[in-house]
This record gives sequence, structure tokens and C-alpha cells, in this order.
Amino acid sequence: MLEFAQKQKETIAIVADAVDRVQRSFTETVQLNEMRLKGTVELHFYREGMFISKNSNSSDIMRWDFAVLSAKSYVLQLSENVKRSMEYKRKNGEWTGASPIGYSNTRDLITGKATLEIDNQRAFLVRRIFEEYATGLYSINEMVRRAAGWGLCNKRQKKLPLAPSQMHKLLMNPFYHGEMQVNGKLYPHRYPPIIDKDLFERCQDVRLAKNTRVTSVVETKHDFVFRSLLTCAVSGRKVSPDIKKGKFIYLICRDPQNPEKKLFVPEQVIMAQVEEVFKALAIPQALIEAITEHLKQSHEAEKGYHHAALEDLKRQQRTMQDRLDRLLDMRIDGSITKDIYDTKASLLKQERISIDMAIQDHQAADDTYKITVSSVFTLASEAFEIFKSSKNHQKRKLIGFLFSNLKLNGGNLEYTLRSPFDLMVKNHSYEEWLGRKDSNPRWRYQKPLPYRLATPQCSKYK
Repeated sequence: MLEFAQKQKETIAIVADAVDRVQRSFTETVQLNEMRLKGTVELHFYREGMFISKNSNSSDIMRWDFAVLSAKSYVLQLSENVKRSMEYKRKNGEWTGASPIGYSNTRDLITGKATLEIDNQRAFLVRRIFEEYATGLYSINEMVRRAAGWGLCNKRQKKLPLAPSQMHKLLMNPFYHGEMQVNGKLYPHRYPPIIDKDLFERCQDVRLAKNTRVTSVVETKHDFVFRSLLTCAVSGRKVSPDIKKGKFIYLICRDPQNPEKKLFVPEQVIMAQVEEVFKALAIPQALIEAITEHLKQSHEAEKGYHHAALEDLKRQQRTMQDRLDRLLDMRIDGSITKDIYDTKASLLKQERISIDMAIQDHQAADDTYKITVSSVFTLASEAFEIFKSSKNHQKRKLIGFLFSNLKLNGGNLEYTLRSPFDLMVKNHSYEEWLGRKDSNPRWRYQKPLPYRLATPQCSKYK
């Protein structure tokens, strides 16, 4: 507006209902006053009954200044009121911005009050992102590609896949386990969580490389097998792979005899040591049969447990829905106030979401258990053949599945094997494999006694 007035040859009248409609600080007063003295503009304020021009006296100018001061005071008070209102909402567990991915902004049908609800089309994908990333086998960029393959998109109009920065923020957002972060402070919110805090913390450990699992790898031009998997036993830093003449790959670490000197270890030397470990994995056929029969018996008890738990959860689910329906009827009839309805409905919805997630977990537990047992047996029985026929990115995952604390000490590989593969290496005593089952149907999560203490007949599997 002021730029337009300056370009005109005649005087321009700026007409406003009040001073605070034109300016709310003294910053604009300097420019307006210069234009007023030049006769470029004249100001008309209806509510205050003021007319300011190049001929205005000191009294009129003073009234103008006081009106600007009052407008600035109003703005400051308004800002403080907004801040207090926002702080009150946060302490009350209310989110005041756009919903994170996995949630949707909506309004209560009765009260019209803004709230958040679980986005059923994205929430399970968000949870899957956390579960996959917590394994420590995927980088941020790899998670972006996986999420795009699942069909997860951002909330923009173009429905584009998530960018790496969005994936990074998603994995760092505590909102998903029940806390909202505003200006560096954490506030518990009232909305249903998508994941639990333990899963969130495991993801942060992977992101900050605090856990003992394989840390997420860094993208490089060449698909090196040992990329970001090895640590130098001398310097404590990650071992860097390098390629020479386009085909010879070396692993760069420090010489144990002279830590100041770099050592270039051929990748094939370390690969041969890894392959020897895969070759050493074996399970005698007689022991597989004994374990399979043992697992069949325990699995029947496990199925009974899951069936009973599912029936109880479904009964709770129906009860929770009935309570929500009755609560809505009471609100429509005016038997309860809006505040009481909001509080009770929020609690009931949170409980219903928790029950829904528990049902999903129980339904998946049976298949997950069978798949896990099958995967362990398959890997242990055909580990070397699977490893040799795999591509580089698959070999990385298999190495991370089998090994932990991989270190390179000169040309020697130092490591520990993950459970239960540490018991599957040849020359181990197979007496220690099986455990004694007790009355607890979830017995396999306990640490069993050595089988030789429970069943002496197992000696034939030595």
C-alpha cells in the first residue's frame, strides 16, 4: 500500500476504522511520517476521529503516537494470551498443530472441538517403520525406499513418498509413543499411541549407534558387503572399504603393531573367515526331530493360550464399544456435560486402541513364532549355501543376523555369535540345547535348565 502511494503524483488518503488497522508498532510510523511531511499521504482514522496530514499540529501528532502505543500494547497482550492458551492446551494433553503422519485432524461430531484420531490407512505402516528400523539393519534412505514400496506417502496434496528428512523426523518424534515435544519440552498427550516407548527407545539407540546390534549402514557408490559392519579393534572406528582398479576390494584399518600405520586387508581374507563360521553351523538330524516334537507339544499349549487371550480381548472390545455408544447417547440426551463427555470418550478410545493392537499382536504371534523357528532351522541347516548364493545386501543382513561385535584386528576377524547360533557351531555339546518345560504356557521365554539335568536319555544326541 505504501509503495503504491509513493508512486502516485497526487496525495493518497489512507482511510481506516482505527489506528491499529494500519499499524501496530512504531516501525511504520517513521515511514508514514516522512510520507506525511512530503504530502504523499494523509491518514483518516474513523473511530478516533483523527485526520493526520502535513499540516497537522503537535497535539494531533501526539494523539497519533498514543494510539500507536495503545495498538502495540494490544498486540503484546494478544500474544501473551495466545501463548498462555497454547501452554494450557499442551498441559492438558492437546495438540495444537497439524497431525503427524499416522494421525488425522478431525472434529468431534457433538462438540465440534478439534482433535486427533488414528489414521487407519497409515498408522500400521508407521508402526512397521519403527519395528523395521529397530532391527538396526536399515539406514534412513533404505527405510525411505521400503516405505515407498509399502505405499506410505506424505500428507501433502501431491501424495509424494516420504523424503529422508521426513523419515528422520518421524523416527525422532516421541508423539508416537505418547509424548509431544514443543520448544524442547515434552508433554504427555491424550491421544492413542501407535507404538510403545520401548520400541521408540530402541530406534533411538540404533540412530545414535548405542546398541550392540548392527548399526544402520551408510549409502555408498559401491555395494560393499562389510560396509559399516566392522569396527577397527585398534582405533575403535568404523572400517572403511575401498576398491582398487575397479575390482580389488580392501578393508582399511590400523596396524596392531603400528597404530599410526594404515593396513589394507583384502576383503576376500575376511570373507573366508566369515564363510568358515557359516560352514560350522549345523544341527544333527536326530536333534532336529527331537526339538520338532518338543516344539509341537509346547505349541499346542501356546495356541490354547492365544485362543483364550483373543476371546477375552474380543469380549473387552465389545464392552468398550457398548460403553462408547451409551456415553454418546447420554451426551445427545444432555445427561452429561461436554467436558465430561470429552474426558470419558478420550479414555475409552485410548483403551479401545490398546485392545485392538493387542488383538493384532496375538493374531500375528502364532505365525511369527512358526516363521521364527523355521527361519532359525533353515539358516542353521543350510547357512553356507544360502550365504554364498546371496547378493551383497542380503549377505550384510545375514552377517548382522549371525554375528555381533564384529571387529577387525589386523587380518583377523573378532566376533561373538548371537543366540542361539552360538550353540549351533560344531563341537559344541548338544546336551545344552533343550530345556525342561514347566507349567507356564509361555515357558520358551524363560531360560531353561540344561536338558541333561532333566532327561538323561538325551545322551544319544551327543
